[in-house]
Amino acid sequence: MRVRVLGVLGLLSVLLVVGLAYSILSAGSRALGQDLEINRLASLNRFSQVAADAAATHEWAGLKTAMDTYSKLYGEGILVHTQDRTLVSGVLDPARADVRDALFNASLNLSLTKLPALRPVGPGTMLVSTSFGSANQVMGEVVLEVDAGTAQAKLRTLWILVIAAGALLEVGLLFGAARVTRWVLRPIHRLNSAVVELEETGSMRRVPEDGPPELRELSRSLTTMAAAVKGSLEQQRQLIADTSHQLRNPVAALRLRVDLLQLKAGPEPEAFSAVTAELGRVEELLDGVLMLATAENRAFEGTAGKAVGPVPASEHDRANALLAVQEELDRATAAATGSGTKLSLQSSPDAELYVACSPFELAQMLGELLENAIKYAPGGHIRLTLKASAATVDIEVSDDGPGMSPDDLALSTTRFWRSPDHRDIRGTGLGLTIVDRLAEANGGTLVLGPSEPHGLRARLVLPRWPGPDRRPSLSRPSRRSSLSRPRSSDD
Repeated sequence: MRVRVLGVLGLLSVLLVVGLAYSILSAGSRALGQDLEINRLASLNRFSQVAADAAATHEWAGLKTAMDTYSKLYGEGILVHTQDRTLVSGVLDPARADVRDALFNASLNLSLTKLPALRPVGPGTMLVSTSFGSANQVMGEVVLEVDAGTAQAKLRTLWILVIAAGALLEVGLLFGAARVTRWVLRPIHRLNSAVVELEETGSMRRVPEDGPPELRELSRSLTTMAAAVKGSLEQQRQLIADTSHQLRNPVAALRLRVDLLQLKAGPEPEAFSAVTAELGRVEELLDGVLMLATAENRAFEGTAGKAVGPVPASEHDRANALLAVQEELDRATAAATGSGTKLSLQSSPDAELYVACSPFELAQMLGELLENAIKYAPGGHIRLTLKASAATVDIEVSDDGPGMSPDDLALSTTRFWRSPDHRDIRGTGLGLTIVDRLAEANGGTLVLGPSEPHGLRARLVLPRWPGPDRRPSLSRPSRRSSLSRPRSSDD
């Protein structure tokens, strides 16, 4: 945008400077031409008067002396022609075509007293002519060769001065245009950066109020709007978290009462199985909503941190990827065995692959992906693959189940979305959403795609630990985290 604005202002300034220079040079050319014309016409009239006197008295010597003196002084030739003689001074050749034309026109009483427009380059001589005699009879003609070299030299000097001054003026105008453009566009660039930051993080730093008054007012309005948007998002996240947390206590109390009623009523599972199942679904949904709210808050904090600048990694954000995968495989073995599902691991030869990720959140993501694979691909083969590059570590969970269509893959990380093909399988539609938000919170991504020949492939791409790898502790990672499930009243 700055280049476009400078281009427009630069073009306008060039047109202004060119127009101004043209006006000055045109005026200078006219002034020099008029001075030259007035001076030479005065000389032409004087010689025509002297020639008329000489023709009347037949005393040509004085005229010839005056002509020679003038030619020596100004370097310009003079020709006086009468019926019986022709006088020439200087280097003027009477046989030249333009001289003959001037004599012919003057003999017809058509005087040539207007000089052509003066140019810095071009012919260095011009002709003026007139006749002398009475009103009824032309006695002779006078032709004066005008030397325009001196006037042209002055005009060339004027051109050089005007061009130099115009160049300096253009540089000054461009410098001023650049300063004005920067003054106007700097707050626009800040506003643009602020809007991008607001779009990516949901918040933004206060925009300095400078530039034109209209942009200062816009900066104030944008800052106010950003504060309102940030407050609204925070209130929304807090409302979801508080609501799901507060609902856990009455749901837990309701489960306790149902369990007590079941004990008093005796062995009648049919009467309580539906209620117990629905309570389980409600508890699962509340847990999922609470974890999603916390995961989105973590994702928001991670995105905001990246917008502000790089944050030095700490030991609490370092996890051994291979150790985490092995532990989650151990936890999922019982569920996989119960559904007849086979688990396998293919790892990089480097046993110390550290990722810049919270250990508990890495375990949470792996657990969700394994749980999904076991749930939706029972009796199949689930493969975990661990690969590393210089900057990232890829953890891939793939199965040979039915998989999802491309349209379903595009919607799979949407809150509460469930595939129409899996409506009969118990779930909340929040698992992949939580994994996606946690991956974003830790600077990574979740990539979903089809597995060959069929099935689903979920790939976690996480940043590799920037520091030197150290041998990991064999103790299990701490389960304390912002995503730990809240304790219910019956825990």
